[in-house]
Amino acid sequence: MLKNVVKIPIQDYSREEWLELRRGSVGGSDAAGIVGLSKWAGAYSIWADKMGLLPEREQTEAMRQGTDLEEYVARRWKEESGKKVRSVRAVLMNPEYPFAHANIDRYVVGEDSGLECKTTSMLNLKTFEQGDYPAQYYCQCVHYMAVTGAKRWYLAVLVLGKDFFMFTIERDENEIKALMKREREFWRYVESGEPPPVDGMGITTEVLQEIYSEGSGGEIELFGRDKLIGEYYRHREIRDSAESEMEFIKQTLMADLGENETGLSNSYRVTWTPQNRRTFDVKRFGQENPDIDLEGYYRTSSSRVFRIKEI
Repeated sequence: MLKNVVKIPIQDYSREEWLELRRGSVGGSDAAGIVGLSKWAGAYSIWADKMGLLPEREQTEAMRQGTDLEEYVARRWKEESGKKVRSVRAVLMNPEYPFAHANIDRYVVGEDSGLECKTTSMLNLKTFEQGDYPAQYYCQCVHYMAVTGAKRWYLAVLVLGKDFFMFTIERDENEIKALMKREREFWRYVESGEPPPVDGMGITTEVLQEIYSEGSGGEIELFGRDKLIGEYYRHREIRDSAESEMEFIKQTLMADLGENETGLSNSYRVTWTPQNRRTFDVKRFGQENPDIDLEGYYRTSSSRVFRIKEI
């Protein structure tokens, strides 16, 4: 493992230098989005990120915990497996796949293999208890095996406060070939600057709003889109009908429950429980405290409103 791989040391890189390096090729965390197996990213949003069209994503609490607990997960895996691991403080590149890079968590000493450390919410516990793991984890490990040439990749998952799981993913040349083919095709979009097709994901809508946040006031012809716009109306009618039917079912069950908070059927548990929500009444506070300037406490956001109207 790593014999024919180029190592780019990153210990002295600034945050900006690291981000620029990451944008220069496809990483393991991009793999699932490129092949349509991620809920959090798609080919369009990844393309926009690689093109530098999006602001740097703020670190969430889940991301922070994943980073901080990586060492703990690796140590737990060492204890359970009896194997030794080491960190790789470098970005790895393979001449066979110049469009891809790997920033791996650990490589396993004395083996042609690596280790990916994950931390996830207890809400995902059932998936792991059934012996499965998310598709994006699999894609990431296959990507790393492609770049490093490793024969296998281990996956260690900490379900916060609940359990610890270990998996082994063996190298599959067909899977690697298929994934690298898709990544190579994706990278051509980055090289050309032309975006990949949109995909219907919510994140893609957010990206389009970000890229084209400012309208120019111009007007273009969309005569070739009549059929597509007609489909939009048809699906909107289906959605409205489905939402109405769902609301009817919800009302029926609420009437069944009445004052009761829980209802059980053969396959489902239905709850209707009291919940309190506290909000700050800014308008009233301003009226009762006219001498306090609240302007600095308001967050202003802007976006373009999308509408379709029949002519």
